[in-house]
Amino acid sequence: MNDFWISSGHHLLDRDENGGLHVTDEFLKLYLARPELLPPPDACAVERTLHASLLADPRRSVSASDIAAIADQDARENWQLLISFRDQLLRHKTLEAAFSALARNGFGNIPPLFINQLVHVILRNALDGIEDPRVLRAAELFFRAQRVTLHECSLIAADEEKIGGVNTTPVTPLVSMLGIPPEANIDIINGENADGYWERSDQFDMALDLTAGREGLGALAQAMQRWIGHVIGVDVTIEPLTKLNDVNLAWYVGLDSDASKIGDMLWHDEDIDEETMARVVGLFRLNFDDPAVMLDKVKGEPVYLILAMTADKTIRMKPQNLLTGLPVRHLEPVS
Repeated sequence: MNDFWISSGHHLLDRDENGGLHVTDEFLKLYLARPELLPPPDACAVERTLHASLLADPRRSVSASDIAAIADQDARENWQLLISFRDQLLRHKTLEAAFSALARNGFGNIPPLFINQLVHVILRNALDGIEDPRVLRAAELFFRAQRVTLHECSLIAADEEKIGGVNTTPVTPLVSMLGIPPEANIDIINGENADGYWERSDQFDMALDLTAGREGLGALAQAMQRWIGHVIGVDVTIEPLTKLNDVNLAWYVGLDSDASKIGDMLWHDEDIDEETMARVVGLFRLNFDDPAVMLDKVKGEPVYLILAMTADKTIRMKPQNLLTGLPVRHLEPVS
């Protein structure tokens, strides 16, 4: 079986009997290796001691007073964010359960980088065994921003960080250990070169064709099916659509902030100009394999998923919306 996304750190985690990911000390130590947490030469004794003690026991209790005693303000803020995030993970049996709880209750001040890393490793687990690299490339939209361009009448998405050349800092320490080059050639993944993805999956340097009616949106639909089934245990079938005509939006989910706004406008029958509609990248129809799990008011009706890009042609997908936005009975808030 081909491995992929080694930089997610999935090989440092344990799986439970249901396939969920258990936090390990080795996984927690990855965060301590981040440059923001490595004490600089001039760090105070309190910060150096805290870092060393967590390397020895990544689960040890850290109080507010422990962090308050650190001399540097930026260091205090970094440690507060890390310990808060770590404690969120340790409160739950699996990473999947931790992410679901955060999605329901809000991410608060958790850095988006940490959320993306969490999605990365959970999605790596969910997609284990996938044989089509195009599904894996499409799944990168879940945790990495994409820049979209129109090329020869095709809508092409490429990794924003890779093509931007602005931020060359590795996303995780593992990426640095792998020696991934800061610059790489960008190829559009297709049937002929897809097998090359396995060797370069951690480089995020293959572009994806998201033109309506082509395989890119179909690959993304498969990734979303896997994500929903793995994280909340609900089996669904998702298919991409090519037109928005005659769609009854009984229930819809925006897969990003812009898509949610466009969905709201469609729901209220507001006039939408062509420029705004042109920002819709993908429209999908979702059906539950077992309609009994749906809320009564929409039971049997399809759910529509909308993916859009920003005015500056960037896709920033919110995979948590696929967990919190679906009309599923057992996901209703407990009163």
